[in-house]
Amino acid sequence: MKYEGSVYRPPSEAYSLIVQTTIGCSHNACTFCDMYKDKVFRVRKLGEIEKDLIEAREQYNEVKKIFLADGNSLALKTSDLKSILIKIKELFPECQRIGVYSAPKDILRKTTEELSELQDLGLKIAYLGVESGSDEILKKIKKGVTSAEMIEAGKKIVGSGIKLSVTLISGLGGKDKSQEHAKESARVINEINPHYLGLLTLMVQPGTEMYEEVKSDRFQLLSPKEVMLETKILISHLEVKNCVFRSNHASNYIPLAGTLPAEREKILGQIEEILKEDHDYKEEYFRRL
Repeated sequence: MKYEGSVYRPPSEAYSLIVQTTIGCSHNACTFCDMYKDKVFRVRKLGEIEKDLIEAREQYNEVKKIFLADGNSLALKTSDLKSILIKIKELFPECQRIGVYSAPKDILRKTTEELSELQDLGLKIAYLGVESGSDEILKKIKKGVTSAEMIEAGKKIVGSGIKLSVTLISGLGGKDKSQEHAKESARVINEINPHYLGLLTLMVQPGTEMYEEVKSDRFQLLSPKEVMLETKILISHLEVKNCVFRSNHASNYIPLAGTLPAEREKILGQIEEILKEDHDYKEEYFRRL
């Protein structure tokens, strides 16, 4: 198997076989993201993908999970995705789960029936970067969709039977829009009611538009304490049902985890304890990798 450029996958796909069905990201305009700047988006030919799958079968005795990369495999025609999933079933009968990154516009172009067909063929989880629920912030970061479209896309995935894992980014609104970011993000997540919610912390990468905004002081990053206060507002406003929450990515200052709403008070208590510690939020106290 061969991979083109840098390859990314969600943390929960750490032990998955990764197969590129697309190269890059069809949107590739978000101001904070540098993941696919070295690639021009294209859909790979089915023959190339099948060749990779055959080679992987020859190399690995057991494959329990497969992740279809790059940025948005749902950009493929439904008929092509079905062919890929059928081939996976044929070659890897032991495979228990197939996952994809999903862009909201790609989801909206498919019907719920199409998504359900993909679920029946093994597509069990989709990862959606909501990033923020604020329309103003979504516009500023050039996400390319409104919060209403994000809600519609998320609900469509949930309604199809595919598990939905969404991500938000702490600090994405900067100092000026921190409360708006937290409250509006909670509103969107409540509407979607995903199965999983992951919270990352904004890490500004050189070469991105946001990096230039920070350098010129047009965007003010949150301090670690402000990130924790923003997280407290977010958790306080979430009204989801049986949602697995994780804030334990390498970008996060402290690890938080629990199932909402059952463990909301536990998570809020952990945040309160950190805020009480008064360690001045020094770099050596927090984990920033």
